[in-house]
Amino acid sequence: MTASPRERILQAAARLLAASGGAPVSTRAVCEAAGVGAPTLYHHFGDKQGLFDAVVAHGFEQYLAGKKAAGSTGDPVEDLRRGWDAHVEFGRTHPAFYALMYGTPRPGPPPAAAREAHGALLELCRRIALAGRLRTAPELAAQMVLAANTGVTLSLIADPAPDADRLSRRTRDAIIDAVTTAGTGAAGTGTGPSDAGPHSAAATLAAALAHRDAPGLTANETLLLRDWLRRITDNGAPAG
Repeated sequence: MTASPRERILQAAARLLAASGGAPVSTRAVCEAAGVGAPTLYHHFGDKQGLFDAVVAHGFEQYLAGKKAAGSTGDPVEDLRRGWDAHVEFGRTHPAFYALMYGTPRPGPPPAAAREAHGALLELCRRIALAGRLRTAPELAAQMVLAANTGVTLSLIADPAPDADRLSRRTRDAIIDAVTTAGTGAAGTGTGPSDAGPHSAAATLAAALAHRDAPGLTANETLLLRDWLRRITDNGAPAG
C-alpha cells in the first residue's frame, strides 16, 4: 500500500533527523525527501514545530515498541536494569530522535506514547514494591530512575566517552541500589533488606493499596493510610 503524504513526510523527517548528526533539518529538505510541496507539509502539521512534535511522538512509539518486545525476565529489579540499558542504547542509536524526545522542554502535554512509557516505568516500580524490594515510593523511584537514565544518555550523546558502557553501568547500579533492597535472586544488588526497615514495608503496602481500599477501612481511612505510608517512604528516600 502506498504511504499517504503525511506518512511520507513523517518518515522523511525521521530519516533526515537520524542522519543529521544533530544538525538542523529544514522543512524544505523534508519536503524534497518526501516528494511533496510545502503547502502539503503545513496542511498536515501546521508548521515546523508541529512536524517535529509528530516526529517526537513517532520516536516514543519506536522506543515503546522495543520495550514491549523485550518482555519480562520475571524479576522486576532485573527488568529495571535491562530497561535502563535499553533506554541508553536507544538514545545512542537514535541521537537526533532522543535529543528531540528528552533534550528540550516542549510545550503542551507529552505524546501518548511518552505517557505510556512513563506509566510502564511506574508500574515496574510498583511491581518491585509489591515484591518487598523498594526503599521508597514507586512514584519517587520512577522519577529518580528516569532523571538519571536520561541524564546519562544525553551526556553520552553530547560527549561519547571511551568507557561509556562502564559509566552507564555504574550510574545504573548506584541508582538501583539507592531505590531497591537486595532480593534472594541473582538480580538483587542492594545492601540488604535490613537497611530498608519500615520504609520498604510501607512502600510494599502502598503499592498493594494503589488501586483498592484497605480491607476493613473506609475510603477516607484508606486515603489517610496512603498518606501515612507516603510519609514513611519519603522519610526513607535517599538523601539529596
